[in-house]
Amino acid sequence: MCGIVGYIGEQQAAPILLDGLEKLEYRGYDSAGMAIYNEGKIEVVKSKGRLKVLSELTHEGALLPGNLGVGHTRWATHGAPSDLNAHPHENTEETIAVVHNGIIENYLKLRERLEGKGYRFISDTDTEVVAHLLDYYYKGDPLEAITRIIHRVEGSYALGIIFKEHPEEFYAVRKDSPLIAGHAQGGNIIASDVPAVLKYTRDVYFIENEEIARLRKNDISFFNSDGEPLTKMSKKIDWDVDAAEKGGYEHFMLKEMYEQPKAITDTFSPRLKDGMIEIEELNMTEEEIKSIQKIMIVACGSAYHTGMTAKYVFEEMARIPVEVDVASEFRYRNPIITDNTLVMVISQSGETADTLAALREAKERGAKVLGVVNVVGSSIAREADGVMYTWAGPEIAVATTKAYSAQLIALYLLAMKMSQVRGTIDADQLTGMIEDLKSLPTQVEMLLENKKKIQKFANRYQAAEQIFFIGRGIDYAISQEGSLKLKEISYIHSEAYAAGELKHGTISLVEEGTLVVSVLTQEPLYKKMISNMEEVRTRGAFVMAVTVEGNLEAEKAADYVLYIPKTNEYFMNSLAIIPLQLFAYEIAVGRGCDVDKPRNLAKSVTVE
Repeated sequence: MCGIVGYIGEQQAAPILLDGLEKLEYRGYDSAGMAIYNEGKIEVVKSKGRLKVLSELTHEGALLPGNLGVGHTRWATHGAPSDLNAHPHENTEETIAVVHNGIIENYLKLRERLEGKGYRFISDTDTEVVAHLLDYYYKGDPLEAITRIIHRVEGSYALGIIFKEHPEEFYAVRKDSPLIAGHAQGGNIIASDVPAVLKYTRDVYFIENEEIARLRKNDISFFNSDGEPLTKMSKKIDWDVDAAEKGGYEHFMLKEMYEQPKAITDTFSPRLKDGMIEIEELNMTEEEIKSIQKIMIVACGSAYHTGMTAKYVFEEMARIPVEVDVASEFRYRNPIITDNTLVMVISQSGETADTLAALREAKERGAKVLGVVNVVGSSIAREADGVMYTWAGPEIAVATTKAYSAQLIALYLLAMKMSQVRGTIDADQLTGMIEDLKSLPTQVEMLLENKKKIQKFANRYQAAEQIFFIGRGIDYAISQEGSLKLKEISYIHSEAYAAGELKHGTISLVEEGTLVVSVLTQEPLYKKMISNMEEVRTRGAFVMAVTVEGNLEAEKAADYVLYIPKTNEYFMNSLAIIPLQLFAYEIAVGRGCDVDKPRNLAKSVTVE
């Protein structure tokens, strides 16, 4: 959520800020703004709406000359989207400008206190409190003022700060909201995510909680919350710049769907060695793996759905009990964690606020925590006891596709590794699974070739008001993700139901012409699913089935069938999700929706 870019150096700042913010549009936002220092004053321009509005107002930045500046795209939390509530925010004298990602939880208390001291507020945001609080503590030393506010504000924040009296430097500080800094050609830069800086630098510093960065034209210095100097090492970003561009595709989401075979291959290839599974970064001995008595998987959104699939896989394959929690609920249910509990937290960005909070809660309770993340050096990757990276590369579209597929592969590998160590599968079974795993990229490529066929079918349901998904076991987990994809980008009301629950109430929602998508990839459950399909069909539903080649019984119970190739039953999600992604995409495109940036959604949810 929200984007921050700041620059100081020899070049004009505004065009760099606009370029960087454009690379962060996928994070979700409703307004944008910039503050540029020029000829003794800070000039601020901001506007409601897309970044192009700000770009047009400033003639692509040409109307805001200056070599020091900070820009922001806002996703509204406190105060409706408006020019006034857009960032940057300033103190009354317009000598301090601030941009902010996150939420200041005690802002009302701070605002009342500041109003009592004569400060006047003009916006509805929590961020304006920071600008006035900095003004209150500033006595000529920016670093001292920032350390004072760190000890006063509660909540999450990533801040970029300019002081009029210090035009040769600007400051950044963070807590629970991501922020990076890097040496750019002819200057230095900060940003809230890597794609914003790839054009300018590959060596970045990940700013830790309550660390302060001071950027000058030729150097970057770091300090702790008491203002004491810190020594930090930069990290090399290996992403290909082209990976963050559309590359000729109409949408990032479509491009990323077609990148799934590569993401799958990149995730499993380094872990397959001489017919065995090696996960070096797991940071667990075989004895520790054998001693696991319970796994708790914690995640949000699509990552939660991969966890639901993993529950079936781990329990059946490795015979380990698994609980799956929505991260926002995990913290508040007083979970029972023993010494032999492994907590897995899954997040594409590695910065998801609820998941990160759950990680910390688990560690406080003594659990060993394994992070499954995509972004190298992210907060979850740094704070977990062990980390398994999904090598999906940058994912720009808000609705995940390739990161989801890579997470599935990572979880399959973990289940296979644990099963191998615990002796719950034999060598022949493991060999067969590895061969099936290696076949997935080619099978996914084949399924992606059905795009035109799925587009024709999707055209019939562009005006649908509701679409339901049903499945059992792993197919229920697939249905949940298929339904989420559809509602995320097309805005059609959609729900996924455990098929056995239909007769317990939800079948009352089915009426003449309702589209019901039935997923049946688990052979032992075919007959049960056929019965459920007939139940909804006799009540007027049109049934689209996603099933495995050779399941001809599905033809009799469905009105339209999409077939997927055969693979190991544990891996079916990786194939069945492909036609459901394409279906959601084609529906959304046909309805004229903004596929890459759906309304009200953000790519990286860094507030609770």
